[in-house]
Amino acid sequence: MTVTPSPIDVSRVLAPWVRTRLRTAPGTACALALLVALTACLAAAFPRAVDRYEDAGLHHALDRARPDSTSVDVYAALSDPLLPQREREDLLRPGPLGAQYANVVTALPRPLVADRGQSTYGVRTTNPQNAPDPWLPRPSGLPTQFELAAQHGLAQHSTVHAGRLPRAEGAVTAATPEVEAAVTVETAENLHIKVGSVIHIPGADRAPLAVRVTGILTPRDPARAYWSTHALLRTPSLVPVPNTDNEKFWIGSLLLAPEAAPALLGTPGDPWRYWQLAPATAGLHAYDLSRLKSAVASLESGPRMQEMRALTDPSTDVSTDLDTVISSYAGLRGGVRPLVTVAAFGTGTVAAVVLLMAGGLAADRRRAELALLRARGASQRGLAGRLFAETAVIALPAGALGLALALLALPGARAPYAIAAAAAVTVVACATLPLRAAAAHRVVRIHGGRADVASVRPSRRRTVAELTLVAVTLGAVETLRRQGTQGNQLTSLAPVLVGVAAALLLVRLYPLPLRALARPAARLRGTVTHLSLARAGRTSASAVLPLLALLTALTTAAFGGSVLAGVREARDHAALLTVGADARIEARTPLPSGLPDRIRRAPGVRDLTAVSIDYGAQPNDDGVSVPLAGVDPQAYAELAGRTGQGAFGAGELRGSKADDDALPALASPSVASKYGTRPFPVRQADGDTVTVRITVVRDRTPAVTGDGFLVVDRAGLSASESRPTALLLTGTHLNGPALHRTSGSSAVVQLRSEERARYVDSPLQSGAERVYAAAVAAGAGYAVLTLLLSLLRAAPERTALLARLRTMGLTRGQGRRLLILESLPQAGLAAAGGALTGWATIRLLSPGIDLTTIALATRQAPTGEAVLRTDAMSLVVPAVAMVLVTVGVAGVQAWWTGRRGTAPELRVGDTR
Repeated sequence: MTVTPSPIDVSRVLAPWVRTRLRTAPGTACALALLVALTACLAAAFPRAVDRYEDAGLHHALDRARPDSTSVDVYAALSDPLLPQREREDLLRPGPLGAQYANVVTALPRPLVADRGQSTYGVRTTNPQNAPDPWLPRPSGLPTQFELAAQHGLAQHSTVHAGRLPRAEGAVTAATPEVEAAVTVETAENLHIKVGSVIHIPGADRAPLAVRVTGILTPRDPARAYWSTHALLRTPSLVPVPNTDNEKFWIGSLLLAPEAAPALLGTPGDPWRYWQLAPATAGLHAYDLSRLKSAVASLESGPRMQEMRALTDPSTDVSTDLDTVISSYAGLRGGVRPLVTVAAFGTGTVAAVVLLMAGGLAADRRRAELALLRARGASQRGLAGRLFAETAVIALPAGALGLALALLALPGARAPYAIAAAAAVTVVACATLPLRAAAAHRVVRIHGGRADVASVRPSRRRTVAELTLVAVTLGAVETLRRQGTQGNQLTSLAPVLVGVAAALLLVRLYPLPLRALARPAARLRGTVTHLSLARAGRTSASAVLPLLALLTALTTAAFGGSVLAGVREARDHAALLTVGADARIEARTPLPSGLPDRIRRAPGVRDLTAVSIDYGAQPNDDGVSVPLAGVDPQAYAELAGRTGQGAFGAGELRGSKADDDALPALASPSVASKYGTRPFPVRQADGDTVTVRITVVRDRTPAVTGDGFLVVDRAGLSASESRPTALLLTGTHLNGPALHRTSGSSAVVQLRSEERARYVDSPLQSGAERVYAAAVAAGAGYAVLTLLLSLLRAAPERTALLARLRTMGLTRGQGRRLLILESLPQAGLAAAGGALTGWATIRLLSPGIDLTTIALATRQAPTGEAVLRTDAMSLVVPAVAMVLVTVGVAGVQAWWTGRRGTAPELRVGDTR
């Protein structure tokens, strides 16, 4: 009888590859998952952080702009004179206007959306009319003028302070003799209007229109678009008459009921219909800026304007300054974005190198295993596929976790770029190990040859590639120096390219001095120094990636530190030029005589310089005012030298009037070029005249801000003009509130620290600085990780070396010195090379990088161009930290090897 064997389930007999590998090396799998999750989280967080601070900057710019600049005004005149009067009246009634308003709001091009809560419509006269009522104020004998407005939504945007809201009784026409109106509290107070007041507006071919005030209103949200797009509705204005000597007249608004709008046709005010659209800024995003510009341009003079005319009237026009606000913000963003891109490229390069090194480390640790699989018949494609699956099981969940953390931590930004960044990290992590293994095991072999610089010469292809990279680096640097950071992305890559080129050059050159030092070291009594130098000079060619990461990280850190230092110095310098010292107390009139002594005793005040400033002084009595500052020459010279604002010698302002009856004066270049060095009279505000002679010329001086000034010894001024009007303080941690209390309400107190804080004008600036600092910190962390991976890669070979040398009599102390001395030359050269590369990068790129935008934004500051400043801390601290980490890891490795003993490392057939 024949027995047929039952089929065997192979899946139950053979253990799955991936599960076996994960159980064999759980620590490696967890480390890879942590690395991928962290890198994916940072990569996904970067575009979302940029989106968030750019959106915040756009909203800040729109909120700071006045509503009359951001609102879109759609208006139409009654242009057809042949239109019957009844039809003209019907065009101004709320029904047709409301229907047209709904169509206009719907027709706005995206991404522009109207804020319905602040948008409105109505009818308004465009020619204010004189009101002959004698009880109205007449500042210069001129009658008060009024414009009439029938604006929708008055009840929703105001509260009744007195009286009631205006109403329209019956059907109002152009011939209606009287209408009701309301005014705001400010209008009522300034124009002496009360509930029940009647204001007469001249009529057009009819009797004057009587406007009875039935209510006084308090606006809700007076600073928002409903009330502030046309501010005259809320606040009357005292208008100067052109070409007159200080003649003025009042102009205000009377707010009619929307149903009373046809009455405006009975006045010569030329009423216009309008649809006032306030943009909903919360829904606008910086990444839609180009679409927003196109939408506004289309509304002002494009297809959308034609659509508006079709919906309202052929004479309709559209006006807005929103495009100006958007262009201003776009200029600010254009100056900030390239600098952030530099940090992103640098950190991204270092992170990519870390992922490549992690895959390379795994491939090297499993070299024997993979070589055995190839020798037993595994195909190159099958081996790569198994390694990819094994890595993907770890990397895909880790990448998804990192992406989820970034999405949760930074809500309210675009997801596609974050997903793409996290996917790129995950793909690199998955592909590095299989590609590296496939390249290393193309040919089936068990033992490989040496791969150090002594025996493996760079191929011609590698040489050509390196020369090409150097040429691209030179081109990028030259382009950045000529065009600045406003060019293409290649210019933003310039600091990274410089670091890469320096790394390739260092890899080729650094073994040469080590080998030269190894020869004389061979003649020393001990063997540790010679052996460490010989091994350091025969380093594996795989040191290219660690050096590339280290030099890129050090260059990026140095460049980032110089950017942040330049921003700090630019703000500090601008604040110093504005204030003149660490603090400034100034008044229009002379300060109390006891105030300087009280200020000297204030906390934090180290020194005080009293100055008398006459802003109305007129040289040669020619009608042109030049600020004249009277100072104590010794104290003021010390202040000018300490602050770096036009230093001079105290003796240059001291002089006697005996020679030419003139006081020596320090002047700005513009004043010196105008008045020369001959004596000339200066008439002061009190009528006295003093003769001065310019002896010193300086661009700036602490007492006066601007490009025109004179500084003299106040001992030569009259008693009234020599009394101090300003105090310039020097000190640290000055107490602003205490100085305000001591100085009194009549004096203005300025602190340098407060002025410096005001230069952070936009969330775009502060957000870019935070992202830049975070990118530099992340790059430094990845650099340390690179160093650890490099040392970990060489750990098995070093451990085996120490075990063998101990069998020959090497002590534990000598083993520690061997590992430290072997690691120190590479770390020292890399640190020195990184610091030198960072310094060279700053020197090379400084002419092409202007930090004024990110440092000072749109604020007008009395300073020149903000440039890169070499920051010694950014150059030295990362380099020293890298050396210390290298030495520390080498020492820990030697100590751990000594604890384990030598037996496990002395196995027969070990190829290490």
